[in-house]
Amino acid sequence: MKNDINTREDIILLVDSFYQRVQLNDKIGPIFTQIAKVDWAHHLPKMYDFWESILFGKAIYKGNPMLTHFALNDKKPLQTAEFETWKNLFYQTVDDLFAGPNAETIKQKAQSIADLMHFKLNAPPSKIKIV
Repeated sequence: MKNDINTREDIILLVDSFYQRVQLNDKIGPIFTQIAKVDWAHHLPKMYDFWESILFGKAIYKGNPMLTHFALNDKKPLQTAEFETWKNLFYQTVDDLFAGPNAETIKQKAQSIADLMHFKLNAPPSKIKIV
């Protein structure tokens, strides 16, 4: 039986497993590795903090992911298919590793975040408010 996501160590396992899949994915892997040229040693700890903040309500994440994604979108417009691939990989990783209320919550939060980000990246500039 799978455990739920209950600790930072669980978040680290989820994030590391997810981004391993991302890097191997033909559709979105190149966005991370060739276009964004992600420094994984720098990015992953930020993602641990981000998801720990989102799931457990800890105010440890510092940053503005929208600004990063606007800059990336300028280099390579991010389309619906890429967001769907990202979400599906995330959901699959969660489901492969965990089961329980927090696992369901993190999938719902991921969907909301991805959908809002996709909307903002594709909204006319006059409709965008960066917070």
